[in-house]
Amino acid sequence: MSSTSITTIAKMLDSLPLEMQDRVVEHLREYIDDLQDEIRWNQSFQRTQPNLIAAARRAKQEIAEGQATAMDYEQL
Repeated sequence: MSSTSITTIAKMLDSLPLEMQDRVVEHLREYIDDLQDEIRWNQSFQRTQPNLIAAARRAKQEIAEGQATAMDYEQL
């Protein structure tokens, strides 16, 4: 984030009463935590995507060859 953006946010916060500033900061913390979780998820998905594609292709091939069996969810 550029220092201009940070300055703008600081000015916006400064215009609020202290109690409201605390509420905004808490919302920003939660929002940033959510963004960081999303970034970690995307990075994890990017690393595993080739494996997921390969597994899906194998499953499709096994189904086409009649080698696949239905999963019995009652035994899980």
